[in-house]
Order: sequence, then structure tokens, then C-alpha cells
Amino acid sequence: MADRITSGFKPHTPARDVVAGHDLTGKVAIVTGAATGIGIETARALAEAGAEVIIAVRKPDLAEAAVAEVNKTAKGAKASWSMLDLASFNSIRAFAERWGDRPLNILINNAGVMACPLAYTEDGLEMQVGTNHFGHFLLSVLLAPNLIAGAKASGKTSRLVSLSSIGHRRSAFNFDDPHFKVRDYDKWESYGQAKTANALFAVGFNARFKAQGVTANAVMPGGIMTPLQRHMSLDEQRALGWIDETGKVREGFKTPEEGASTSVWAAVGDELDGVGGLYLEDLAQAAPWSKEQPWAGVMPHALDPEAAERLWALSVQTTGAGA
Repeated sequence: MADRITSGFKPHTPARDVVAGHDLTGKVAIVTGAATGIGIETARALAEAGAEVIIAVRKPDLAEAAVAEVNKTAKGAKASWSMLDLASFNSIRAFAERWGDRPLNILINNAGVMACPLAYTEDGLEMQVGTNHFGHFLLSVLLAPNLIAGAKASGKTSRLVSLSSIGHRRSAFNFDDPHFKVRDYDKWESYGQAKTANALFAVGFNARFKAQGVTANAVMPGGIMTPLQRHMSLDEQRALGWIDETGKVREGFKTPEEGASTSVWAAVGDELDGVGGLYLEDLAQAAPWSKEQPWAGVMPHALDPEAAERLWALSVQTTGAGA
């Protein structure tokens, strides 16, 4: 892939360096799950460039603290927050109703659940795919008219960023039993399926809305220690080689601000203007996955246009939106 798109930045570049030089004054961005981890660093970088940032989360105490932190360095419009529980279609619809017809320029679907015990959303969906994919699908299609309006008002393409993961290599999307109603539950297979769905969603969304001024790309942020690991014991993290016996994070992991950089590039990078349907990592378009480099790259099943169409149809059926 000699012609793949790159940013010119190194993989561990902080998010604020990626957004430097971009004036986002007048732009409006929503970042889900931005109370902690790479989400708050994504929100901080966009706010420092002048964007009005809305942090969409389900915990008011964490949201208030995150807004206060982001607003310490925000330029222009102040950050705010709005209640959003991605495990509840009612909560998602309520968020969209509160948003109304206000134009939107950037939607970063950052929130996620990883490797949790078997659980189901209030709508009966397996928690990881229900939250990571179906919740974000419903939010995104409800806000698609707002993204289109944002593009028309600004004269520039609006952008959707869908957070995926190298974990997608663990599983293609299982259309026969996506919610583990028949097969035995495996938390990593579930996570892999959900992250594949996040990448396929970017392919499907971009195909539908690019002509209306909205592009979508998937992002692999990298290995970062954040509250995403809340369901994993220290022994499990040691077994995976993420930390050593003393608890030190292994070399190669990114800080949260470095982990936010590819999301920010996907949201503002000039190289991606009008470009969508890609899987991005380390501030570049990802190369194909290979056994020689198993912790990088994208597998074909995560960008398969036929699978993306099939997933879109299932998501419409599941959420009642997006037809």
C-alpha cells in the first residue's frame, strides 16, 4: 500500500500537536465516553482548537469533572455535557431529541465496553456489541441530518469517527448469533465482533452519506491503559503481557493523549478531507494485517463492503432507525 494516506506525524504524537494549526472556531463536536481516558483527551484537543465540544456520557459526576478539566484550556466556546447511555435506546433517542435540529460538524463515537462478563442491554442486546455498535449506530443515524446540516452551513465536510481496535482480528461479525443466545460466551470473541462492527459501520455510513457531505472512518487508537480495562484483573493483564510483575506498562503502549491523536486526525486532518471508509491507526491509513506484525493492520473482514451492507440491514432491523 505505497499509496496509503499518512499524516506525517509519528505514532506517539500527542493529540494537541495533531490539532495545532487548525482553527475549529464555530465547529461543534460530540465525543461519546469523553469523561475519562482517550475520550477526555480527544475533547480537550478539539476544545483547545476552538471547537464547542459536548461530552456525551452516562455518569454526571465524571462528566462535570471532565467538563471542568477541558474548560481550563478551551479556547472560545466552552465544553458542556449531556446524558447518554449507549446501552439504552430510550436514552439515545432522548439525547437526539434534546439536540434537535442543531448543526453538527464532528461526531466521535469513542465510548466502549471491553471484555465484560456476559450481560445484556435494556433492549436485550449483548452488552459489548449492543453498546459499542448498535448504540452508536442509532445515535449516528439519528444525528446524520445534523451532520449534513453542519456540512452545508460550514461549506466543509462533516466527519464521523468510529473507534475500532486491533481486537477486531479476534472475530468477524457473527450474523447467526451476534448476541450469544446459542453459542458459549467468550468475552474476547465478543469484543472482537464489536470492534469489527465499528469498522464495518464506518464503511456503511460513509457509503450512504459521503455524497451529502459527511464522511466516516474507523480508528484504532493503539494500546493505552485507561478505565476500559476495568473488567480485567491484574493477573490477566500480566498474562497478556500488558504489564510486568511490578505493574509497569509494557513498552509501546501510548499515553491517553497519544491514544487520542488518531481520532483527532480523523476529525480534522486535511489529508482525509472528503475521504472515508478507511481504517486508521498510528496517524495513517492502516496496512493489511499480517502474521509478521499481529498487533497492527486491518483484516479484510473489517472493511468488507458486503458485510457492511448486511450489518447495516441488521442494525436497521434492531434499532428501528437508519432505513
